Order: sequence, then C-alpha cells, then structure tokens
Amino acid sequence: MLLPIIAAAQRPADSSKIHYLKDVRIRGFRTVRGTGHMPEESDGVIYAGKKSEVIIVDSLDANKAINNTRQILGRIPGLNITETETGGFTANGIATRGLNPIQSIEMNTRQNGYNISADIYGYNEAYYLPPMEAVSRIEMVRGAASLQFGSQFGGMVNYVLNSAPVNRPFEFYTSQTGGSFGLFSTFNSFAGTVGKWSYYSYVQYRSLDGYRPNSRQQQLSAFGRLQYEVSKKLKAGVEYSLLRNRIKMPGGLNDSMFHADPASSFRARNWLKSPWNVLTGYLDYNISPATALHIKSTFLFSRRALVWRNEEGGPGALDIIDPATGHYVKREVQDEAMHSTTTEARLLHDYRIGTFHNTLAAGIRYSYAWFKRQGGGPGTTGSDFDLHTSGPYEYALDFTTANIAPFVEHIFRFSRKLSITPGFRLEHLRSTAKGYITDSIKVMTDNSKSRTFPLFGIGAEYKTGRYAGIYANISQAYRPVDYAQLTPIGVTSKIDPQMKDASGFNADLGYRGTINSFLNFDLGLFYLAYNKRIGTVLRTDANGEEYTYRTNVANSVHKGIESYVELNILKWLRPLSKRGISLFDAFGYTDVQYTSGQFRHNRVEAAVKYINRVGLIYNDRHFSATFQVNSVGDAYGDATNAKISGDPVAGYIPAYTVMDLSATYKLGRYVLKAGVNNLANKAYFTRRTDEYPGPGIIPSDGRSFYAGIAGRF
Repeated sequence: MLLPIIAAAQRPADSSKIHYLKDVRIRGFRTVRGTGHMPEESDGVIYAGKKSEVIIVDSLDANKAINNTRQILGRIPGLNITETETGGFTANGIATRGLNPIQSIEMNTRQNGYNISADIYGYNEAYYLPPMEAVSRIEMVRGAASLQFGSQFGGMVNYVLNSAPVNRPFEFYTSQTGGSFGLFSTFNSFAGTVGKWSYYSYVQYRSLDGYRPNSRQQQLSAFGRLQYEVSKKLKAGVEYSLLRNRIKMPGGLNDSMFHADPASSFRARNWLKSPWNVLTGYLDYNISPATALHIKSTFLFSRRALVWRNEEGGPGALDIIDPATGHYVKREVQDEAMHSTTTEARLLHDYRIGTFHNTLAAGIRYSYAWFKRQGGGPGTTGSDFDLHTSGPYEYALDFTTANIAPFVEHIFRFSRKLSITPGFRLEHLRSTAKGYITDSIKVMTDNSKSRTFPLFGIGAEYKTGRYAGIYANISQAYRPVDYAQLTPIGVTSKIDPQMKDASGFNADLGYRGTINSFLNFDLGLFYLAYNKRIGTVLRTDANGEEYTYRTNVANSVHKGIESYVELNILKWLRPLSKRGISLFDAFGYTDVQYTSGQFRHNRVEAAVKYINRVGLIYNDRHFSATFQVNSVGDAYGDATNAKISGDPVAGYIPAYTVMDLSATYKLGRYVLKAGVNNLANKAYFTRRTDEYPGPGIIPSDGRSFYAGIAGRF
C-alpha cells in the first residue's frame, strides 16, 4: 500500500527561516508476518482496486528445498494445488476459483515480471519454476490482472528473486537439505555490489528417489543477473535462467491399485527431461520524478522430451515382458521444441489534478512463439532413457503464435479515500498449425487463424482507514484454444476439431487491511463467468469402450468466498512483546457449475468446493515454527461427474486433510531447519490424467521428514 511520509521542517540557527521539504511518496509492501497485498502501483503496473497477495518467502517455515507449494502459497485463500511434482511433473500446478490447476495452465506465470512458460497463449504450461530458496517474494493477482498481463482467467503469479546486497562486494549463501525418500538439495548463491555494478547468481542441485518406486529425479537449476546503474535515473541488466533435469516417472494407478497401495508403481521405463532456458534483458528509466519507463525483452528456448510405455490399455495394462518375444513392448517417444520471444514496455506517469495524484499506466506487448511437437514415435524395448525411434512419428506439427497487445489503465483519485481505475487492452492473435496427424490414415494440416478482441475492466478502492479499504473490480478474460488441446493423445482420449476459444469475465468485491502489527485480513466475494469452456466428456465408442472427448463442454459460473485472517495473539495482548503466537485461516468456498448444455448443474471437472488451511505460528528472535492443517474438498475428473469409470481421467477425487510441521532456528549467520510433511501419512491424490505422466491417478507423497542447515557469509 502507499505510505505517505512528510518530512519534518528543520529549524536552523536563524529561527525566522523555515525550510520545508517536499513530500516523499514511498511505494512498498505492508505485511503482517510476511503476508500482505500489493501497493497501488509498482514497476509500471497498477494494482489499485485489484485483489492481490504478497508472500514474503524468507518469513515462512516451509520445506523450500522441494518447493512445497501448500506450505509456501498456502495462505492464498482458495488456492487449488496439483501435488504432482514428485510423480513425474516438473512443477506443481496452481489455480483458484475452480479453474484448472494442471501445470498452472490458467495462470500467467512470471519470474521477475517476465513470462517463463513456453508460450503466452499457445502452450502456457509451467514446466520451470525457480527454487524457492532463491525467491524473496511471490506476488499474485486474481483475474483482474488480465488488463495488465494478458487475458488469462486465473490471473498472474510472479516469483521475484533475491537481489544483490547494496553495500557488500561479495556475499555467499549456502543451504544444504536432506530428507526422506533420498532427498538431497544443495543451494548456493553469490551476490554483491561493486560501484555501479551489481550481481546475483545461484546454483541448486537436487536429487530425490521419490515416495514411489520408479520416481527418481535429478535436477540442476541456475540463475545469473548482472546489472549496471548508468545513473541514478537509468539502470540496465541481463538475466539468464536454466533448468536441467531427468525424471523417472512412476506412472498412474487405477482406483483399485491406489486403494491397495498408493505407494506402488507398475511402470519402470518412463522418463522425462525438460531443459529450460530463459534469457532476459531489461531497462528501467526514471524519466522524471513522476514518469518511469520499464522495458523487458525475453527469449525462451527449451525442450520437453519423454519416452514411456504409452497410455494404451490404461493404468491397468501392466508394463511386463511379453513371454512370446522375451522383450517389453516398444515405448513411445515424444519430443517438443519451444522457442519464444516477448517484449513488454510499460510507462507509468503520476500527475496532479488539483490536490490529488493521478496515475497513468500504459504499454504494449509483442510476442512470437514457435512450437514443434512430435509424438507417438516407436521407441525401444529397453528401460533406460533412450529417445531413439525405429519409425516415423504418429504426428509432427509446427505451431506458431504471434501476439501484439497495447494496454492502458488509469487511477483517478477523487479524494484521499476514493479512487476509480478503468482499463482497456486490445489483443491481436495470429496462430498457425502445419504438419500431419496419423490416426487410421495420415491427415495433413496447414491452417491459420487470426482474431482481435478487446478487454475492458474497471476497479475501485475506498480507504476506510490508513491501512484498510474496500476494493471492487470487474474485468473481461479470454482463453484461446492452445496447442495441447489440439493434439491427439492416443486411444484414451479424442479431441473435437471444431473447438472454439473461451471468453468471460471476473468480478471481485472485498475488504482488506491491517490493524497495527497484530491483525491482517482480506475478506472477499467473487463471480467468474467462463463461456465455451473447454473440458473433457466421458463417451463410449462403437465397441463399448469408454474414452474422454475434449470439446467446448458448456458455459460455467464460478462464485464464492475468499477470506484470509491472521491474528498475532501475543502482539494483540502485549504490543511490546518480542515474541509472537499467530493463528491464520485461509478459506475459499467455490460453487462451480455448468450453466448450459447436457451437463447443466454438474460440477466443473477438477473444481474443489472448499479449501481451508489453518496454521499456528510461534516466533521469537531466534526460533519460529509453523503447524499447518490443509483441508481440501472433493472433485471430479470429467464433466459427467462419474464416480467410477474405466477411463483413467474420469472418476472421483476424494477430499483430504494433510498436516505439516516446520521449524527454523537462527543463530547469528547460521540457520537450522527441520520439519515433517504429511504428518499423519494420509493417502490421497490431487490429479487424474489421461496420459503424461500416467495414465490414471497420480498419488501425492506420504509422510516425509527433512532437515538442513544454511549460512550467510
């Protein structure tokens, strides 16, 4: 929030002369125990009137070595998480308000303000996330982010990495963590400032045997930033992020397999690697005290390749040696190459009308992405990671997406309490698809599609106190058909070739604020309309075999409550206490139904009705500990709301409750950390999948322990 500070007048020796200093406007975060919301504007972006959250990662007791999402982002109300990172995915997915959480497909996922998914619209899946030990804060904005960042229904999440220390030429930080299932993680960062130059870099290596057999992981992440301060007004820099991994995927389970032993695995030959590279240059220019220009240009060049026993026959088809041949069946090879470039320019200008500051934010984004997808290639009969093929791919497609989007938002402040923020964004998309698809016959394709659509929105904020206020907004959203929805995935699922883009809007009404240093709250209502929603429908073919059909299922409406309350009991009772005992509750209730079509009144697939996370925190100068209880409601795998099905993606996803305990002890430059995840060893799952990395149920991890030590030098 905006904290005005008025410098006091100083009285010189001559008391008849008084010098008045100008007002100083400081834009920062106001948080209680590391949780708060965004200021009215920051880095060229307007947040006034929007529902937003800021998580200060360093303040959390959590298993950051494995990016435990429910601990790190658990205080965001209504956040649905697919906990599949240790089951073959490269990152857990997130979503809110009953949207699809798989690979964060409904979110605009960013690092330091720039996009890190493969393609803004064509393949908006998050295969890379930075290690949480490198992240200083996480910013999230709900659906009203569509005007500033793009048209996604779910909004924006931004992982802001650590910065260089201001007054030190060299700083070294190291963190070593070990734990259950063969966990070993070493994180090391190097940073400093020398004159006008500053730098920050890290390297993390992580290995994990996994909760289930056949789920070994090896991962290397690295990052480097070099910045030069040309003057007090101008700074420029370059950043490079990389990920190298190799994951053995344990495959999926059907319901009977899961109930018999959720830690079992029947696939021993499934492998994935997804090398990721993101190169970014940026320039920040304070043209005047009232005007700032921010430019970021990003080039992403990455791949995803996997070899596996394919989904034919579902999870019940065991991957065993054929006694007739003495060999396994041939695996399937999939290879994808992703290249994209994105440039965003943002201008923020403050000016006065009368006695009130007003703010204009305007900018433009241009992006171009090329995506080459090859799949269904006949692989080897071996068990190691091997991408060799013995014949042509079943499909080979080249996709491109070009996007240009100018946008503008404006804060009109009518008083010290009331502001109105209208906004507009114009999106132009051109997508192409060229190549072939083989089903029973080989079909060539070469087509293109262009569309231009406007997005309007308006927000309002009324300050009821210095640190509290009411906010409201409504913004349009849009989601084009993406590459994954257009590509066939084998015999367990089929696609509708006539799928249409989805559109709709988000609306928020809430009350948020802080009271001294002991209470933080954000209570809100939301309404989301999602038209021509793309989903999966369970069907039966001519032979009586079930399969899922991906199509525009119907329109859906998402409405509910999101509330966050955190009370520091000791600070409330004893304001001068150096200790704290806090309680927090992050609650989300979402009523999500199809409102048209044959599945009217059915729940949308993957939509969870309630998510409640309650935590108890103790902290003093040296020691802190957090006990968190995560209660997540049930969901369905497809639009028919089938509870039992032979299809791997259709079926019931039961409710579950998981408990986590983490503690941190700080002694000088050293930090000790330890904890237990899934304290009661609950067997549960958050995802059913029709193919990668299954097919079938992907179980979440059982009880695990971790401990580590860190130091700063």
